[in-house]
Amino acid sequence: MSQWINLTALWKIIVIGLLAGAGLPALFAIGLRALNTRPQAASAPEGDGQVAAVSGGGVLGMAAAVLCFAVVLAAIGWGIYSIVHNS
Repeated sequence: MSQWINLTALWKIIVIGLLAGAGLPALFAIGLRALNTRPQAASAPEGDGQVAAVSGGGVLGMAAAVLCFAVVLAAIGWGIYSIVHNS
């Protein structure tokens, strides 16, 4: 190991940076996509031949979105706690 570069610390910084820098926004996007899913049985035919969809997502999509958003909020809360606690 070099005296100038701490490879263990560098590895940790890269992993946390990738998780927080790309992982959390990607998880948020997955939550938004899950929130936008429509249930298969939510459409009913109308009199003029058009299909009216029920607004809102399905139960499974809503649960996945809540889980994704909870993980993102927990990561934000942990980050704020780490900054406040260690300062």
